[in-house]
Amino acid sequence: MSSSNDPLSEPLGEPRRERGTDDAILDAAAELIVQLGVGRTQLAEIARRAGVSRPTVYRRWPDVRAVIGALLTREIGATRDAVRLGGADRAAFVDGVVEVAVRLRDHPVLGALLRSADSDTLFEYVVERLGTSQRGLLEALRAGIVQGQQHGSIRAGEPLELAAMVLLIAQSTVQSHRMVAALLPEAAWRRELARALDGYLAP
Repeated sequence: MSSSNDPLSEPLGEPRRERGTDDAILDAAAELIVQLGVGRTQLAEIARRAGVSRPTVYRRWPDVRAVIGALLTREIGATRDAVRLGGADRAAFVDGVVEVAVRLRDHPVLGALLRSADSDTLFEYVVERLGTSQRGLLEALRAGIVQGQQHGSIRAGEPLELAAMVLLIAQSTVQSHRMVAALLPEAAWRRELARALDGYLAP
């Protein structure tokens, strides 16, 4: 994530008012989480980095955890929208799911949250409750599964139920990848995730 359009690559400390206040605040929070970690990210510093006042932040989100929740929703949604979770057949769908999983696995903000001592923040928004970002992913997965069922390459079943299990498989794989990194190098990680998904969805 090093292009000029990447908020994490912009010069630090410069207001981003042209992008909109909400995005400026969330960009600042992303920078601080990646650079300092969750525990050292404070709302006052988020406001300073974004070039806005603390009341401006408080009018949108009551605390740092709420800012992080909004940031996760934005980043996961952007990752989902950047990859086509569909195509005519099961192979294309599986490829799309694996690509989303890789992008989320390597996302700097999600990675910082996974490494944080305050990983409960990530679990609250990603594991313990079905939030906006997960619902968006579920809908994209459901639509891709319907396409595959119409093609005949994805097995019959309630599409939303299949989508929920695909989400669980991919999400748990992303969250646990560091634990098995020595056993599953990159190529093997992708291959085995694709195989698990393909086997689950095959007629």
